[in-house]
Order: sequence, then structure tokens, then C-alpha cells
Amino acid sequence: MPKDSGVKFQDSNAVTVNVCVECQSSLLKNKVPQLALANQLYRGSLPDRFSDLMWVEEKVCALYLITAHSSDPTQPRVFHGNTCAHEMNTVSTASVLPRMPSDVNGFLSVIFIGPEQFDPSRLRTFFRVRKHKIWSFLVWLKHHNALYASIPLDASIMDLYPSDGPLPGLTERV
Repeated sequence: MPKDSGVKFQDSNAVTVNVCVECQSSLLKNKVPQLALANQLYRGSLPDRFSDLMWVEEKVCALYLITAHSSDPTQPRVFHGNTCAHEMNTVSTASVLPRMPSDVNGFLSVIFIGPEQFDPSRLRTFFRVRKHKIWSFLVWLKHHNALYASIPLDASIMDLYPSDGPLPGLTERV
């Protein structure tokens, strides 16, 4: 993706559109790119109150789970450091939300390598979950996203999550 990605308006008559290599390839073949907004993929903007959702909180609320994550949204396929690949279940569709902590943990592998003993408090920042934020997001999704309209929300599952802390059960997966 170009450094200046997206649509740039130079003046009232000039517009520049930067696209990735995959999209450019499709457009040159007169095809709509697979991930184009024209394919009904855009679901709208989130309210500001959800701008601080942690990625693991999003996984708790996700209908479909993926198994790879990058912390740099401009480079979603770039990983830094050492990577080890293991077979994983790559397809999971929720029938009830929120997801159980064990379901989310089943998609995570955390490996710490270094001279120090593992300190579980380090998980709190990156794997933080907030019960009220998750529930609020799910209720909003149910009312504003057609994909979530028929998904039952189970408040008893929320009791498995801390008010504000690391994802339950994660320390056993390190």
C-alpha cells in the first residue's frame, strides 16, 4: 500500500486515488476488487464511544474469527520478530454472543521468549477486556448491524469476564 493511501483531493478539479497492487490488478482486468466497498463490505462507522475497543474485545464480539493479527493497520500482512506457525481451526461462526473466554483463547497462542520469568501482568495491556464495553458494543451491533440482528446475546457469559482485566484463561496458554 502506498504511504499516502486512499483518496487525496488536491483542489476542486483534481483527485488522486491510491490503491493496493491486488486492487489495481483487478481494476486493470475490469473486475471489481474482492475487498471493494462495492461488494457490500462497508458496515458504517462506529460511534466514538467504541474507538478504544481493544482487538481482543472485538474478537469476543465477532461473528467470524480470524487467526492472524497485526498491530499495524496500514501493513496488515507485515509481522515483526520471530513467527512460528501451528495448525489452527480457521473457521468459527458464532451462534450466541459474546464468545466464551475459552473460545477466544482457543484462537490465541502467546509465546514470550527472553531472559526474564514471564510476568502475567504484561498481558493486561494487550489482552485487556472490559465487561461493560463488550456488552455495550454487542447491544449496539444487534441494533445497528443486520448480521447481528438474529444472534442471541447471553448475559450469563458476560459473568465469565472481568470488569477490567486480562482475558480469563490466557495465562494458561502462555
